[in-house]
Amino acid sequence: MAQVYERAALIGLGLIASSMSHAMRRAGLAGEIVGYARSEDTRQIARDINLCDRVCDTAAEAVKDADLVVLCVPVGAMEAVAREIGPALKPGATVSDVGSVKTAVVEAVAPHLPANVHFVPAHPLAGTEHSGPRSGFAELFDDRYCIIVPVEDSDRAAVDRLTDLWRGMGARTEEMDAEHHDLVLAVTSHTPHLIAYTMVGVADDLRRVTDSEVIKYSAAGFRDFTRIAASDPVMWRDVFLNNKEATLEILGRFTEELFALQRAIRQGDGDHLHDYFTRTRAIRRGIIEAGQDTDAPDFGRSKPRKGDITGG
Repeated sequence: MAQVYERAALIGLGLIASSMSHAMRRAGLAGEIVGYARSEDTRQIARDINLCDRVCDTAAEAVKDADLVVLCVPVGAMEAVAREIGPALKPGATVSDVGSVKTAVVEAVAPHLPANVHFVPAHPLAGTEHSGPRSGFAELFDDRYCIIVPVEDSDRAAVDRLTDLWRGMGARTEEMDAEHHDLVLAVTSHTPHLIAYTMVGVADDLRRVTDSEVIKYSAAGFRDFTRIAASDPVMWRDVFLNNKEATLEILGRFTEELFALQRAIRQGDGDHLHDYFTRTRAIRRGIIEAGQDTDAPDFGRSKPRKGDITGG
């Protein structure tokens, strides 16, 4: 694949940014990769493992002369970073992000970008429960979706160029508007994560079940809940605070479905349960047919599977 950007700057050096660096190097998509992280320890680790060609001590320094700037920080930190880098951005540069929420990111970032800069938000639907600059790997985005979310005045050439980058890193791409993205992710990611956190919390609260029993007798369903619930707490705090309306809407619908299932179990309504589980099993089959998971024994997860989605 040909080089897409001469210089790319990654602001924040966690799982997604480190995987982007590895994926861009694998395909030769950037002439130079520059990185910045708020933590001095993180910056030093990035230097030690040669994660980027250069690691800078300020975000403004990192974005200087960059053709692409990707904000890989928690949603709650986006506005402060955008304010800091705005004056240092190169005219004609593209600014993107990898946030799990899009409406709030657009509202936080856009006002701080100069008019001569292209803003093209994005969201790769890939992740693991691990974080930090050592956690990334080039294959994270392979055959996973990245949602490109152009804003009202996004330059078409800039959108196409960013799309080429994500495809070069192995991802499939789709375009959505910000509001629709946030509703879709509330269904497919945000609410399931909240349910997983809740289920693990319920197990912790049930003092009749000791900690050792929960750990020792964890069946596959509970193991998957704990895997999801191991995700970065700062990221997920910001996701729920910034996608409040969509998440609450889906939680309301979930609660209605849960009450209906409770009623069916209480009344011994086997037909309702059978019909419901048949319909939902078809959705699982659709996910496998779409190539977004496997039907291998134990879902192929006897060992952690690269690219398993636990991030936003």
